[in-house]
Amino acid sequence: METLTLNLSFIINASTQKVWHALTEPEIVKQYFFGTKLETSWNVGDPITFSGEWDGKAYVDTGTILQIEVGKSVTYNYWSSFSGKEDKPENYANIVYRLDEEGNQTKLTVQQDRIADKEALEHSEQNWKMVVNSMKELIEK
Repeated sequence: METLTLNLSFIINASTQKVWHALTEPEIVKQYFFGTKLETSWNVGDPITFSGEWDGKAYVDTGTILQIEVGKSVTYNYWSSFSGKEDKPENYANIVYRLDEEGNQTKLTVQQDRIADKEALEHSEQNWKMVVNSMKELIEK
């Protein structure tokens, strides 16, 4: 089955160190990511979980840290309990955060692959824009 890949880039008026901190620190993530509780060691091969409540429904989304270059990029795979799909490897997307310094700003690139169709792509794009713009508001203060 052919799938789609989403690539989004955002310019954030903050240092790469500050953006990295916002992406990886559970207490900060919770403030901009719909109240999500993030749990991981950030070590390759270790689990990553996102849990919380959305529209009155509890969720636990899971994955594994696949690659990390501290302060620059992280790749993890990801399965959403809201996907309606079985929790098995072929239903996991790969998520990549990449940070590039651009003067006193940071370019954050978010990539998500294995998206089923155009409707799911648009849904993911809308969610990522909401999350990253919320993060930007928080850290650009």
